[in-house]
Order: sequence, then C-alpha cells, then structure tokens
Amino acid sequence: MMRNHTNTNASRNHIYNHHHELLPYSSFLIVLIPIIIVILLLGISLLTLMLRRLQFSKTNTTTSTADTKSIVHNANCMFIAHRAINIRSSNPDRGGCLYGSNVGGTSQPQPQVQIFTLKEVETATNKFSEATLIGKGVYKGVLKDGSLAAIKMYLRPNGIYAQRAFRLQVDLLSRLHSPYICELLGYCADENYRLLVFEYMSNGSLEKHLHCHNRRGKLKWGIRLKIALDCARALEYLHDHTNPSVIHRNLKCTNILLDNNFRAKLCGFGLAKIGSNKLNGLISTRVLGTTGYLAPDYGVILLELLTGRLPIDTTRPPGEHVLVSWALPRLTNRDKVMEMMDPGVEGQYSKKDLIQVAAIAAMCVQTEADYRPLITDVVQSLMPLVKNHSVLNPSTSPIMHV
Repeated sequence: MMRNHTNTNASRNHIYNHHHELLPYSSFLIVLIPIIIVILLLGISLLTLMLRRLQFSKTNTTTSTADTKSIVHNANCMFIAHRAINIRSSNPDRGGCLYGSNVGGTSQPQPQVQIFTLKEVETATNKFSEATLIGKGVYKGVLKDGSLAAIKMYLRPNGIYAQRAFRLQVDLLSRLHSPYICELLGYCADENYRLLVFEYMSNGSLEKHLHCHNRRGKLKWGIRLKIALDCARALEYLHDHTNPSVIHRNLKCTNILLDNNFRAKLCGFGLAKIGSNKLNGLISTRVLGTTGYLAPDYGVILLELLTGRLPIDTTRPPGEHVLVSWALPRLTNRDKVMEMMDPGVEGQYSKKDLIQVAAIAAMCVQTEADYRPLITDVVQSLMPLVKNHSVLNPSTSPIMHV
C-alpha cells in the first residue's frame, strides 16, 4: 500500500514538472504569433501601396503622352504646352533679366520680351509727366521705334514676396500670345522701379465706354456682341489652350481694353493663377477679384453689355443695387428682357438675337458651376450672332453719337 502511494506521488510530480516545461513554450507562442501577423499585414500594405504607385505612374505617363500628342497635332491650338513654371533671374535689385524657362521638355525656344532701362522708359514717358498719364499708374509712352505703348508702374515693390510676384507676372505674360490678350512688349527692373510695357490700346477700357456719362456716344449693339465674343475667346484661350491652364481671377470692364477697331483684349493679370482644378470645363477658384464681379464674372460682363448698368450701383432704387440679382429673374421673361436693355442700343437688335444673348447670360451667371455652360460653348453660340449682325449691318460706325 505504501508503495502504491509512492508511485502515485511520483506520477503527479512528473505531470507537474512536464506542465511547467510546456508553460514557457506556450507563452512564447502567444507572444510570437501576433508579431508575425503584424509583420504580414505590414508587408501586404507595403506591397499594395507599391502596386498602386506603379499603376498611378503608368496612368500619368499615358495621359501625359496623350495630352502632348493632342497638342502637337491640333492645328487650331494657339499655345505650346508648358507643364510647369520656373524662373531664373539675376538679382532683382540690380535690374536683372527675367527668363521664361523651357518647360515640358520641349526644345523649342521661348519668346523673349524686351528689357528696358529706366532711362528708356523715362524718355518714352517724358519722365512720367502727368500729360502722359492715362490711367491709375499707367502712362502712354513712345518707344524708340516710334510705336506707342502703355507703361504700367509698380512703385518700389519692397520685400521678397513683391519681387517674386513681379517676376511671376513677367514670366506668365511673356507666354501668353493670343489676339485676345493684351501683349506684353517688355519690362523694366532697374534700380527700385518695376514697370511692364504693353501694346497701346487706343480706345481705352470697356468701362469708359459703358459707364462714363460724359462720353458723347454709346457702343452700338454689333460692337457689344463682338466684345462679348472677344472676351469669351480670351477666356477659352486661357482655360483650354494653355497648359497648365491660366485663371484670370479679375475679369471686369476696366481690364477689357479696346484697340482702334474696337477689338477687345484682356489685361490685368495681377491676380492670375497658373494651374487649376476644372469643374464642368470651367475653372474653380478662390474668391478673388472685385466686388460685383466675383465668379461667374463673365456673366456679369454680358449683363453690363446688355443693360449698360454697373455691377453695383447704390444710386438706383432699392432692389436694383446689385446687377445680377436684379437682372436674373428678368432674363427668362421676353418682355422684361426688352425693358432691361440699355436705351442707347434701342432699335439696333432683333428680338431673336436679344433673347439668345439673354439666355447665354442667364446660364453664365449661375452660382453653381454645374449649371454654367462651357466657355467653348459660349464662343460657339455667339459666333453666328456676330456673323449675322455683321452681314445685315456692314461697315457701320461702332459708336452711336447722342
């Protein structure tokens, strides 16, 4: 009996010792298995990320190649693609030269604008005399070759930001070449002066012709149609024929200039931005610009051409202060459209043409981008109206004297 009891205790001790030998191994497995799982998950995540990057890179390469081919083979394209903006300049405080970089890997030479010294600009403007002042900070000048120019002065732009902003504007403007954009002839970065030299537009701004009450004449309907078309073509060029696209962000009547034939050209690129996200073929931007012209600004220009009214006019009766708010409900009513027209163009248009332009304006002033038309569609809609009016009213004076 004693012997059996001894054997039983020995067996229990053996099981107990064996259990304690297994315990450290089980604890080790409990710790090791989660670590292995975490490592496997990290490996799978890294592999997935690498595959996505590879797929994204291939997609971008394909898109870039397709874009380049479409630009090269498009005979109607007015602009050579530029993928990025880069400026190389000498010390700006020494009046150094600004260069447009050769972007997008192309070997084609970039057009260079002329560099003027301060002495040359002073000679052209008679030392910035008041007699040559034609606008805020803008002087009329006569260049060496006898051609006229509009010279915009930026007085002593202090600070790195101001210097950089001037260089970026020169670089941007030197790339824009369209019959609907006011051409940059050159610039001056001499001493503390920063000046831009533009082609001269003899008939001034659209604002002076629409809203200056001391003028002796009113723009005729046909000229207003052409100006609307020219502005639309300028925006079409900036949005669809430049790469990356250009957002003007300050479209208004004072930035629309008229040449001796009343052809409209866009200027005022101080707030312009390169590159954008497109929504429904239109450019989405931050809220910048002038009160009354905030996006959709082209629609406001159309309303001004139709009505002859200012975007904001507190001298008018209550409910008529803001042009867009007052005009929008009237644009879809044929009788009220006739009533809201500028009296200066009465009898110069057909009701059919007026209703079409009013419909375009109604779509263009919609606050939601999804409801606004593509600028290319606006151009295509205005072209036949301008052509038909020109056929029916050949060689008439652009201004009706009152």
